[in-house]
Amino acid sequence: MKRLAILLLAALVLVPAAADAAKKHKRARRTVRDRPVAVYTRGGLPNIQAQAAVVVDLDGGKELFQKNPDEVRPIASISKLMAMMVVLDRKLDLDSITEVLDSDRLLARRGARSRLPVGAKFTNRDLLHAALMASDNRAVPALGRAVGLDPPAMTAAMNQKATQLGLKSTSFGDPTGLDERNRSTPREVAKFLTAALKVPLISEITRKSHYVAHSVGGKRNRVVEYTNTDVIARGSRYDVLGGKTGYTDLAGYCLAIAARLDKTRQVAMVFLGAHGKLTRFGDFTRAAQWIAEKKPGEATTATRAL
Repeated sequence: MKRLAILLLAALVLVPAAADAAKKHKRARRTVRDRPVAVYTRGGLPNIQAQAAVVVDLDGGKELFQKNPDEVRPIASISKLMAMMVVLDRKLDLDSITEVLDSDRLLARRGARSRLPVGAKFTNRDLLHAALMASDNRAVPALGRAVGLDPPAMTAAMNQKATQLGLKSTSFGDPTGLDERNRSTPREVAKFLTAALKVPLISEITRKSHYVAHSVGGKRNRVVEYTNTDVIARGSRYDVLGGKTGYTDLAGYCLAIAARLDKTRQVAMVFLGAHGKLTRFGDFTRAAQWIAEKKPGEATTATRAL
């Protein structure tokens, strides 16, 4: 009994102490995460927090900034840009109806919660918005099925498209981006982002801030309101030309985006492996400020024009 009493007393002392320690650790992590990030490094470059990044001038093709630009990393849902290029290459009928199947649910089960219920039917136009704006994983295999591609065939087509674009370090293991084999480099993501945004429908959809999808048929009409996962596209002073976000535990937070910063500068930016959800958007803002203030590459461009 005496020993039991001692153990109970120890538990009463240790449990609150452990809880206090956990709270202190959580506060410490929050403090580190919320600490403001300087715009510039000591060397005067943009203080990019992502593990790998590249900034490309779209008009001249010159790289303005690189950070581990050839490092092969998981790219998560940025993969959907390639998937939707493959679907649109096959002349997707935007007004046709596609039903969300249980097989779509199973393929997407490791990802974020879908708002497309099994059994509901949507136009392919709505599903395209769901995939590109809200990164809804169930929409991707459904769209593949609409053009006659099951997930393995769709993945093969994405790899073939990457080869056609000359991307030697880009590969895909599934069409959604949930597979860790979906990998690329900042440099190659910038290349297929540029290719994707030459498809007018992809550019149009990925720069929208909001979209409302409506199910068709059935006893219950479902209305699904989507908000773009790209904070910059939802509202900023920059003219976004299009892009895609991505996240998995392995990939971290990722962003591929093209924007018109002013009347003369159009750039593509890719940030892979950021630790915070908003950090990738902060990286964009820091890079944009650096371009506006330091005007990298302008002297070279002016000389070439002469």
